[in-house]
Amino acid sequence: MKITYYGHSCFTLESDGYVIAIDPYNDMVPGYGDLKISANKVYCSHGHLDHAYVEAVDIVPADRPSPFVITELELPHDDAGGAKRGFTFIRKFCAEGKTVVHYGDLGCPLTEKAVGLFSGADAALVPVGGFFTIDGPAALDLIELTKPGLVIPMHYRNGDQGIRPVAELSEFLKLCEGKDVNVKPLEYKEVYEI
Repeated sequence: MKITYYGHSCFTLESDGYVIAIDPYNDMVPGYGDLKISANKVYCSHGHLDHAYVEAVDIVPADRPSPFVITELELPHDDAGGAKRGFTFIRKFCAEGKTVVHYGDLGCPLTEKAVGLFSGADAALVPVGGFFTIDGPAALDLIELTKPGLVIPMHYRNGDQGIRPVAELSEFLKLCEGKDVNVKPLEYKEVYEI
C-alpha cells in the first residue's frame, strides 16, 4: 500500500491502482499551494474546510471495486465531548494485509472501544500539533496505547507550512527522542510504501 502526504492532514492511500484521498484542505492551510488530487474516492474526518475541501479532489471513476475495507468511529474533536468543535471520524483502512489508521482531528483521549479497534496498525497517521487537536504529549499517549508499527505525524506546522497557532513538528520529534517510537515524518508529496 502506498501512502502519499499532501500536507496538514491530507493523504492518499493507493492499493492495486485504487486511490483514496483523505482530508483535502482549502487555501486556509498556508505554505502548500493549491491542492489538486486525483482519486477514486474521498473521505473527510469532519466538515471543516481544512479537512473537507472535496473540490480539491478530481474523482476518477474506478475500473475495479475498492480493495479497502474501512472501519470508522466518531469521537469528539475537542476535550469537551464535542461541545466546542463537534466530532471527527477515525478511520482504519485495510488492504493487501496492511492497516493504516487516520486519526482525523482527534481532540480527546481514545475510548476503550477506539483502542480495541485501532491498535496494532502498520501505520498510524496521528495529529501532533495541538490547539485544534491532541498535542504532542497526548499523541505519545495514543501511540503508547495503540502500538502502531509506524507513526506518520500530521496536523502540525513546519516553518511557513501549516496553520498557526498549531505547534511545529520539531516539538513532537523532540518529545520522541529516547522513546521506542518509529516515527517517519513525510515531506510534501512524499510517497511511502508499507
